[in-house]
Amino acid sequence: MFDNKTAQQQDQQASNQNSNQTSSQTSNQLNNQPRGLSISLARNPAEVAEAQRLRYKVFAEEMGAQLSGRGGLDIDGFDEFCEHLLVRETATNQVIGTYRILSPEKANEAGGYYSAGEFDLTRLSHLFKSTVEVGRACVHQNYRNGGTIAMLWAGLAKYMQTHNYEYMIGCGSVPINDGGHMAASLYNKLKADYLSPPEYRVFPRTALPIHALNQDVQVICPPLIKGYLRLGAYICGEPAWDAHFNTADMLVMLPLSKINGRYASHFLK
Repeated sequence: MFDNKTAQQQDQQASNQNSNQTSSQTSNQLNNQPRGLSISLARNPAEVAEAQRLRYKVFAEEMGAQLSGRGGLDIDGFDEFCEHLLVRETATNQVIGTYRILSPEKANEAGGYYSAGEFDLTRLSHLFKSTVEVGRACVHQNYRNGGTIAMLWAGLAKYMQTHNYEYMIGCGSVPINDGGHMAASLYNKLKADYLSPPEYRVFPRTALPIHALNQDVQVICPPLIKGYLRLGAYICGEPAWDAHFNTADMLVMLPLSKINGRYASHFLK
């Protein structure tokens, strides 16, 4: 909702080998998984396309998002710079869950983080060298349960540990089919307990006009945002309006050092 693709000199081959070894190490560490499901990073364009196909199914066909992809795939300019985390059902080998991961190094190559298109991230810029952006999270409708989400989060945690990254950012989305009242009410409900310190505050480029909306609607926090907050994440400011997905997006930041101890032993092991 997150252009130099190849090496050009022989002296970069050693760097590529190290990168491949690190990627393999990450994949090996992800293989501690519950029975019936497996998790890995996409290893080739065909596997990336499997993630993009699931994203299209969820975002375009289910949610009605206006996507720029083609051929039943959700594709944008950030995909080629990202790692793609895949959860598969082992019996069918079907991809049933995915996240995409943008490392700080690849964000530099891409010209910045995806969320910088929605928010002014200036106050977070001193953290960029140790910040991973995650996005395009989705799960097939038949597998939307705690086990699938927990596996994706565990995969993200292992990725961050392997690469020694400290912070994770991403957009938590709320549908605004009601005109935005639920999103405004959710932000109003969450800000008292979860709003970040001022030094981590971000500012929406196209703000949801929360002060013109009803902020007292009874609302249930979406499971993904609720999960982030339980882990120890901050909401970093007022929501932005994403016209393509017709959602209100809140920038969520999770410092790995702040992960709730109740969950740390499960995800950080």
